[in-house]
Amino acid sequence: MSRCESGGTMKSLPLSPLESQTATLSGGGLRERLALEMRVREVEEENRALRRELAQPPRAAPRHGRHGNQSRTYSTEEGTGDSEGQRAASNNSECVPHPPVDKCETIHVAIVCAGYNASRDVVTLVKSVLFHRRNPLHFHFITDSIAQRILASLFDTWMVPAVRVDFYDADELKSEVSWIPNKHYSGIYGLMKLVLTKTLPSSLQRVIVLDTDITFATDIAELWAVFHKFKGQQVLGLVENQSDWYLGNLWKNHRPWPALGRGFNTGVILLLLDRLRKLKWEQMWRLTAERELMSMLSTSLADQDIFNAVIKQNPFLVYQLPCFWNVQLSDHTRSEKCYKDVSDLKVIHWNSPKKLRVKNKHVEFFRNLYLTFLEYDGNLLRRELFGCPSEADHNSENLQKTLSELDEDDPCYEFRRERFTVHRTHLYFLHYEYEPADDHTDVTLVAQLSMDRLQMLEAICKHWEGPISLALYLSDAEAQQFLRYAQGSEVLMSRSNVGYHIVYKEGQFYPVNLLRNVAMKQVNTPYMFLSDIDFLPMYGLYEYLRKSVVQLDMVNTKKALVVPAFETLRYRLSYPKSKAELLSQLDMGTLFTFRYHVWTKGHAPTNFAKWRTATTPYRVQWEADFEPYVMVRRDSPEYDRRFVGFGWNKVAHIMELDAQEYEFVVLPNAYMIHMPHAPSFDITKFRSNKQYRVCLKTLKEEFQQNMSRRYGFAALKYMTAENNS
Repeated sequence: MSRCESGGTMKSLPLSPLESQTATLSGGGLRERLALEMRVREVEEENRALRRELAQPPRAAPRHGRHGNQSRTYSTEEGTGDSEGQRAASNNSECVPHPPVDKCETIHVAIVCAGYNASRDVVTLVKSVLFHRRNPLHFHFITDSIAQRILASLFDTWMVPAVRVDFYDADELKSEVSWIPNKHYSGIYGLMKLVLTKTLPSSLQRVIVLDTDITFATDIAELWAVFHKFKGQQVLGLVENQSDWYLGNLWKNHRPWPALGRGFNTGVILLLLDRLRKLKWEQMWRLTAERELMSMLSTSLADQDIFNAVIKQNPFLVYQLPCFWNVQLSDHTRSEKCYKDVSDLKVIHWNSPKKLRVKNKHVEFFRNLYLTFLEYDGNLLRRELFGCPSEADHNSENLQKTLSELDEDDPCYEFRRERFTVHRTHLYFLHYEYEPADDHTDVTLVAQLSMDRLQMLEAICKHWEGPISLALYLSDAEAQQFLRYAQGSEVLMSRSNVGYHIVYKEGQFYPVNLLRNVAMKQVNTPYMFLSDIDFLPMYGLYEYLRKSVVQLDMVNTKKALVVPAFETLRYRLSYPKSKAELLSQLDMGTLFTFRYHVWTKGHAPTNFAKWRTATTPYRVQWEADFEPYVMVRRDSPEYDRRFVGFGWNKVAHIMELDAQEYEFVVLPNAYMIHMPHAPSFDITKFRSNKQYRVCLKTLKEEFQQNMSRRYGFAALKYMTAENNS
């Protein structure tokens, strides 16, 4: 807690209760310690009351209109000033009374975000804001269709209290700025901050605009409070550019756009939207851009060049933010001057195409701050803002109602709870580009995995050239390890038709069927091959399945095409290139039919004896515990989420397909081979934990009862078959 000299009335406190104990307690008696702690709390409360009093604005000062609840509890802005002189004294700025931000006032943040990479990068910014915030937040994302799909899913499953998200279609805005030639790596989306007055709701009066490569080191409410410092016609809050770019002396014949001095950086902008609209901002920036483009021909720094050209002509529009609100880490940065003067850094801006690889002698410090949020567990940010009424979130309310109806004394409570757990999900973690073939036979391989199976990805990509949809169950830190692994792999980077969907870890079980469902939902081909990550499909299986779609009239019939499964116990296998070669290895004992020695029933109905000599597809009947790997239409039923970890997760799905009258047809020239690996944690739990097995049996019985209710008389065979098996 900082100490302020304010007319002698602000009491000085020890830095921590521990220090106060060591300073005043020699005997360390419990009674004295409790009395001291009570006194510390009293003094802290007095200080808080005093700060609230100091924070009251002068009565005659007009108050700006605000969005959100008009509570009278304040958080105060620290360390802001509007000149170099004020910056030098900023470390003592807590002693200066500042206009307030109401505790429950909604802070509005606008971000332009387009594409797969930006959608991934913006999450770190959002985490840093959520970590420090104490106010409700309303994010306004200007996105392309890709970013909207990813971020809408992410926020829906993140379920952070007191956070609202709205999306605005960037593609509809392209015509507003497409006439401006732009050399910046951000492309056309780098110009869209210019049209925010037109894009955002007319009722929205002010907004903080951020680039995706920003990291917050403080509460964003402190920045929101700076709006109260705007005077006269000031409508833009900006930090001075911290490089010599606009001075034009970086290299010979360097000719930048016009700017006031060093110019301003637009990575962090405070926009007074209502006043900008009154000033006819749209007309102002367009006329300026048209005039300058006659000689400049294109922008080099996207919207920043145009903002600076407008400010050069109208310097009264800008309120200069202190440099610590946008510490810029570009190659030619002079930001070191900023944090020599100001120890309390607030916003870091990675405004170089090199991002974390930028050259800066203090880059390790900044990189560590960034990595803290990059790998931070996002689930921990689902914390309530107590004392602020929030909008009703029906999804959250329904979830709480469902969970409250579960019996916590039930020995299988954790199993039942997992079925309703909402896992934060980031779709398309890496770039994805694939258009299904026009002949309507295309098929996507679907699988799920955790960190310990990452090494299988390259091999699967070599065996299957078609599209792949993968759900990965990872922590935030593991997601970054995966990213580094993928980006370092020539095989994975050469493929743009693999969709990687991160489902973040939560709870004690591996949610295998949720993962399968996530991967299935992202399939954009007419058919999907439901596989597992430990299997290598035969070379050419992708094309063979597509031909089978036509041969077996999959369009007009409900069929599940069975791909016979085999296994090897050898880590180094000469993979058979034909059915004849596979049969030879089977006879030599190099290969086995899958799980023949521990779980024969799982694949017995495939009828491997018949398959050996089959030359045409043949139909097989469902039997108890049948769990083949199949290709089905994209609209086939989902997996049942009640089955987690090991046991019955595929069996239940195959039973559902049978209940819906799918025909099981075995393909005579298809095969897949299971590669050896260490036992999973879940199978170890199944084998060693009796309660685990008891709960699995209970869930099986409940599933069968549900089947009977849904499918009536036809489902009785599942009960009978289970009892007989």
